[in-house]
Amino acid sequence: MFNDFKLIEGRPVYIQLKEYLKKHITNGNLPANHKLPSTRELSALLSLSRNTVLTAYAELEQEELIYALKGKGHFVSMVDIARGSSPENIYWNEKMNAAAISAEEMDLMKHGVKWEKGMISFNSIAPDEELFDMTNVKRSFMARMSIEGEILLNYGYAKGYRPLMEYLKNYMEVKGVDLTDKDILITNGFTEGLDIFLSSIHRKYSSVLCENPTHYSAIKLFRLHGFHITGIEMQEDGVNLQRLEKELGQNKFDFAYFIPSYHNPTGIVTSSEKRMEIIRLMAAHHIPIVEDGFNEELRYSGSHVAPLAAFEGLGNSVVYIGSFSKILFPGLRVGWILADKELIYYLESIKRARTIHTSTLDQALLYQYLHDGYFEKYLKKAKMVYKKKYEAAIQACRQYLPYKKLSGDGGLHLFIEFEDSINTRSLLTKCLEKGIVFSPGDVFYTNGQGGNTLRLGFSRLTEKQIKTGIKQIGEILKKSEGLNK
Repeated sequence: MFNDFKLIEGRPVYIQLKEYLKKHITNGNLPANHKLPSTRELSALLSLSRNTVLTAYAELEQEELIYALKGKGHFVSMVDIARGSSPENIYWNEKMNAAAISAEEMDLMKHGVKWEKGMISFNSIAPDEELFDMTNVKRSFMARMSIEGEILLNYGYAKGYRPLMEYLKNYMEVKGVDLTDKDILITNGFTEGLDIFLSSIHRKYSSVLCENPTHYSAIKLFRLHGFHITGIEMQEDGVNLQRLEKELGQNKFDFAYFIPSYHNPTGIVTSSEKRMEIIRLMAAHHIPIVEDGFNEELRYSGSHVAPLAAFEGLGNSVVYIGSFSKILFPGLRVGWILADKELIYYLESIKRARTIHTSTLDQALLYQYLHDGYFEKYLKKAKMVYKKKYEAAIQACRQYLPYKKLSGDGGLHLFIEFEDSINTRSLLTKCLEKGIVFSPGDVFYTNGQGGNTLRLGFSRLTEKQIKTGIKQIGEILKKSEGLNK
């Protein structure tokens, strides 16, 4: 006993000792009326100060886990130990429903390639933490806490933290969105926003229309909610409108899902002309649109292209879901839904029923950071760094890869299509031997295609790693397939 006591740096020692003794009391290792070592003995045994042991014993006495007898020492109290004589073992895998089983099967974090130190990983499209503006994040936190810290640590509101809501409304208005009869709901990032919408919409046809390929997280959620997915192929300037119009004429859909800016995974930016036509077609067929505001800020060249929500003007058919996760701080888990007031009215209730509200502290920190103008400064720096990485990736792909098609107009990734004879999962297996990983493109396709495609995320790599990694992919590919560019 006591030889397994280990200290954790930074945590008060008396608390650690109290918890250690409490654990041995509650699990029966220290039985009732068992005499504990004296404070002097235990302090010497564990190399702790006597005051530390005294404080720990006092805390345990207060919790009535031990008692003191004058002149005799401290003893363990009579504690009820909930331990059955014949424990029941439940086979939980047999009790999982279809949604849980499907979610596990589609979980790439469990079934994908595991990252190891030293690898060059093109899997991630998360922001580079080296760019995080920690000085101003701390400044924003302290500023907001000094203003209303007590409020921020209490329960908040399901719709969101009002200052942030007002900021985001203005943010969307600056993008050209008409806010007439619109409202906003703060969410735990994009994924929860889409999940709340899918949980609320009536599944009359149980069918969704989207681009093909598309965001894998969206594919997972569509399937978990029981929607059949119809994907429309992409062209260089966005979705194929002829195919889209044909599909709309032949089938019925509950809603459509589009990523018009720096599309995930292709990186394509849908042209203004196609955005207008998408709005017209969806309106003609009375189909609502879920717009994924993915990476809209990471534009390295060209002029601003307004979101679909702006193109519909006074209409109310577009449900815009946004977040700063890919350009700012994904750990804050703050996103938003901007949509018709009537829809937000119901989504708010779903949000409240599920998670009560998004962390008010996270929302307030984000608001202060945005309000103080730090985001604009951060974005300038981030765009400069990411543009260099983007250009390095483009140049390396053109120099080393025998691709059929290369797409990516900005953002944090590129999408590559090879000849049909190339299987990128087989390529990944060979690259893994060299410590290079990427995302096989087939996971992003709604119909099982894309076996000859891959996505290269470059945001968290150095320019040298980008060049080295892409060069090695090219060398492995050419050697294994006998191809020369």
